[in-house]
Amino acid sequence: MTSNRQPPAWLEDSVFYEIYPQSWYDTNADGIGDLPGVIAKLDYVQSLGCNAIWLNPCFESPFFDAGYDVADYYQVAPRYGTNDDLKRLFDEAHKRGMRILLDLVVGHASIENRWFKESCKAERNEYSDWFIWNDNPWTWDEPGFHVVHGYADRNGNYLTNFFYSQPAFNFGFARPDPRKPWQQPVDAPGPQRVRQEIRNIMKFWLELGCDGFRVDMAQSLVKSDPGQVETARFWRSIRDWLDIEYPEAVMVSEWSSPDVSIVKGGFHMDFTLHFRTIGYTGLLRKHTVPWPGSDPYGFPFFHRSGHGNIRQFLDEYLPYYAATQGLGHIAIPTGNHDISPRLANGREPDEIETFYVFQLTMPGTPYIYYGDEIGMLSLDLPSKEGGFERTGSRTPMQWQEGATAGFSTAPAAQLYLPVDHRPDRPTVSAQEADPNSLLNRVRALIRLRRSTPALQASANLQMVFAESGKLPLIYQREKDGQKVLVMINPSGQSVETMLPLKSFSEVRQALYGPAGAATRTEQGWMVRLPPVCGMVYEIA
Repeated sequence: MTSNRQPPAWLEDSVFYEIYPQSWYDTNADGIGDLPGVIAKLDYVQSLGCNAIWLNPCFESPFFDAGYDVADYYQVAPRYGTNDDLKRLFDEAHKRGMRILLDLVVGHASIENRWFKESCKAERNEYSDWFIWNDNPWTWDEPGFHVVHGYADRNGNYLTNFFYSQPAFNFGFARPDPRKPWQQPVDAPGPQRVRQEIRNIMKFWLELGCDGFRVDMAQSLVKSDPGQVETARFWRSIRDWLDIEYPEAVMVSEWSSPDVSIVKGGFHMDFTLHFRTIGYTGLLRKHTVPWPGSDPYGFPFFHRSGHGNIRQFLDEYLPYYAATQGLGHIAIPTGNHDISPRLANGREPDEIETFYVFQLTMPGTPYIYYGDEIGMLSLDLPSKEGGFERTGSRTPMQWQEGATAGFSTAPAAQLYLPVDHRPDRPTVSAQEADPNSLLNRVRALIRLRRSTPALQASANLQMVFAESGKLPLIYQREKDGQKVLVMINPSGQSVETMLPLKSFSEVRQALYGPAGAATRTEQGWMVRLPPVCGMVYEIA
């Protein structure tokens, strides 16, 4: 069976908020955020207009990679609380009409995971084939893979998926090397048992009230898998199962190839991210994140120099958009726990607002990383729990004034990470009181998106003016006869362009920004935009 179901209807007007639990809100004064803290601040998230939350890993872990190394998939980490706390979070969110996605890390586990410890034993047991081990402790190099050698008494070395502390689960090899019998096919007993356990884990949390999962490194499961064909086939089987048993549950992939993850793998949503898509880097962080395959020079599109190129994003995005229409959504995030620097670094509030106009009027599903709605900055910090250069983007949420920014009542020296101590740091309390604050502008844009069908996830997108090296950016969204025109100028200079008269017949009202930016002339529609702005008009 292969499902052709469209994504659950609740995604249509969803705006997600990513919460990094250890940095969100501490209720027991130990310096680390916790699940009761997430519950305590649900009303704040709801006040933004966000109606869904992606919660970063909260399971038991030694935290060599901030919880992305899971020791027990069925138990909340004690520093965050208990399973009962997580169930209460689900219940409290649902009372508010909100959904919660858990972070599902299934490409690898932790070296502290009981299943892995059993697989380390020299004697064969039921977990021996749950992880990938070669068959010779003196074979330290397996081309194309990361290998840890000399770790256990078992006669072999294990493959990792990321850090040494993250042994790869055995989902099998799409093309096993016949010279290496330890490379098991996907239908071998070990890989099949692992696959069933993934369903067991998902079922456990769905039954407790979880609304779905964001899947970490979703493309990384089956090894020697050109095009991720077998990996996608596994995820498609999960989607087919969910459609029958949990039709409202959502699967979101960290894959950054929507044409594979959504079309072939059955995910409801995929991210466009900096480490796999050149286009997203070109939007926001081109000059600071020289990832392989990208151009690290020049400026991103959202930069007041006006020298960015929107086609770097669109030439990548639009084919993905065309391939996935009706099947799933592409998520554009402000950032996340893996991205440094934050959105606000190097940008003034008006520049940040301009990006939000874009993000919150594009198709698919927007994600806001905690603190980006107030303009929190990345700090220069030493690594914590495997964060390395990402650590500075994971600092405590800035709720109010004070030594710990309202994050905790613990002494500042005991916090999980230090707070931003700059005297002009942004805080929720200060911005709540300012009607023109970034926080309140983001709220207004989220309200606009959620109240305007033509701006929601599956409404049609048409580019009106989007030329290489030129400004402004103009596009149209449409659904059920409602048409909305979005006009964006990220540069510090005024820009103008003439659109053909046939582009639209009239401007009905300004939905965001002042009226008068588009005027009808005999030659066409003259669009004049002041510096660093985004405007949204209803048109006919």
